Amino acid sequence: MKKRTLLSMAMVATMALATFTGCGGSREGAATTDTAAETTEEAETTEAPAEESFPGFEDGATIGVSLPWLGTQNWKEAEEMFTAQLEEAGYKPIVQAADQKVTQQQQQIESMIENGAKVIVVGPVDGSQLGAVLEQAKEAGVYVIGYDRLLENTSGVDGVVQFGSVKTGELQAQALLQGLEEKKGEAPYNIELFGGGPADPNAPNFFTGAMSVLQPKIDDGTLVVVSGQTDFTQCATVDWDNAKAQSRMDSLLAGNYSDKEIDGVLSPNDGIARAIITSCENAGQEIPVVSGLDAENESVEWVWSGRQYSTVAKPTNDLVAKTIEIIDSLKAGNGMPATDVEVDNGVKNVRIYELPPVVVTKDNAKEVFANDPSRLELLK
Repeated sequence: MKKRTLLSMAMVATMALATFTGCGGSREGAATTDTAAETTEEAETTEAPAEESFPGFEDGATIGVSLPWLGTQNWKEAEEMFTAQLEEAGYKPIVQAADQKVTQQQQQIESMIENGAKVIVVGPVDGSQLGAVLEQAKEAGVYVIGYDRLLENTSGVDGVVQFGSVKTGELQAQALLQGLEEKKGEAPYNIELFGGGPADPNAPNFFTGAMSVLQPKIDDGTLVVVSGQTDFTQCATVDWDNAKAQSRMDSLLAGNYSDKEIDGVLSPNDGIARAIITSCENAGQEIPVVSGLDAENESVEWVWSGRQYSTVAKPTNDLVAKTIEIIDSLKAGNGMPATDVEVDNGVKNVRIYELPPVVVTKDNAKEVFANDPSRLELLK
């Protein structure tokens, strides 16, 4: 009797469990069906993703401009032109220079972020050392535009405005070859090579562009680099320092040209070109054919008088105007303008807005500066 009772109880319990389990399964199935229905309904009503939108910003917005230094004419011009032209366009500019100090530039950019800048324009001291602060700017919703130099190894950059750097080097080398043929008779020609500051991402590009033209002439014996120094690391000029360039030229002449004449020198900019020429004159050498860059006033006069063979014009006004054109596009909510040129900065492909550089010699100086009254005044 006891066993039958226990068996009956067990059967009842089993039936109850089966019934409960069946009900539970029924609810689960219903829930799944409801969810599927909701998912289907949501899929039917969800629209395609909207195109990327740009919020734009208000009139009178703050625009930051961080320059590397004011030690050459082009950077001083940039300071003056950004201040004047941003104000004229209705913005509130904060324009600062970092005296070639990376830490100082980082602090200036941080301050611009804190002061509510909508766009920060950066001409970097060292294009590879600003990643953290530029990403901080992006997180704060600030647009970042590189000016004249690439911003490397960072996602915190929207685009870069600059003159073609490899093309600039090609023009410098072509002018050097042209000047050697015009002024130094028949080949071979004894030359030396100088590069710019290694922290400037443009400097190795200038050198690469130049060597693409010069290396074949070195290989076939037309050009002889008497010192044997043909690598960028050997030829670079730290901080673009004219005094360092002149010291190196003094050493090259003393060590390699006691019984030789130097015919030409590849120079990456005008200040270094003048230092090279001064060194040669001090050593009693006839002035060699020397290239340059930036069309600084003193070098424009030297080109016109024949002391410096060439420079390359990169009008600061054009570079500033292009930058402000992009800022206007951002303000209007149109985003960054389209461009066909992109460069891998080590983290992302960066839009490059390239302007064409122009080589300047005595033969074409008046034509190049026809719309530049201040430089045209120098050609007398």
